[in-house]
Amino acid sequence: MKIMKAILGKKTSQTQVINEKGMRVPVTKLTTASCILVNVKWPQVDGYAAIQLGFGITKKIVKSVAGQYIKAGKKTPLLHLKEFRFEANDKTIQKIDEEKKTGIQLGETKLFIGDEVKPAVLFKIGDLVDVSATAKGKGFQGVVRRHKFSGGPRTHGQSDRERAPGSIGSGTTPGRVFKGRRMAGRMGGGRKTVKNLHVVQVADESMTVSGLIPGATGALVEVRSLS
Repeated sequence: MKIMKAILGKKTSQTQVINEKGMRVPVTKLTTASCILVNVKWPQVDGYAAIQLGFGITKKIVKSVAGQYIKAGKKTPLLHLKEFRFEANDKTIQKIDEEKKTGIQLGETKLFIGDEVKPAVLFKIGDLVDVSATAKGKGFQGVVRRHKFSGGPRTHGQSDRERAPGSIGSGTTPGRVFKGRRMAGRMGGGRKTVKNLHVVQVADESMTVSGLIPGATGALVEVRSLS
């Protein structure tokens, strides 16, 4: 039976470890301290089913968002607020109310609004996860850097065309540049997802996944799993 799991964290460092087969593999370490379950949404009230997680600490925040943290019992506002949707008819996720507390039950794990979400509770070593983050922004780049073009010849009167894209279309027919043509432009800075990474280590406030993930050190990272 598959259970939807999710957690927020920040990218701490990239390093390498030796696995059980004696092979050296790259890994990325994540810190998940202060990831809080802020709210749970259900179709009967909100029109869809989702869990709402908060992460990080900040001082400035709009009042509408601050009210959600107060309801969750957190007076200190959190920097990030993310939702992870799930199917409303998913029997692995149940709404629970115990001792005037509302929360969800993921399999055998119970999480109440205002509780800290810990990786050791949700994940185990060997789980496959999808990791999303905002990639580093590279600014305006040419086609050689952005699309790995080889450039033009350096001889026969082409001394100034080494990093030029070359022809981008004909003049008469169709008389325009097709949409999607690979050209120079803004590079990076978008949301990227790396799928099927293995969980290498888990603890109460941190976790380590195999491979390299997008984003700069300290960037917000979303970890999801359906296992």
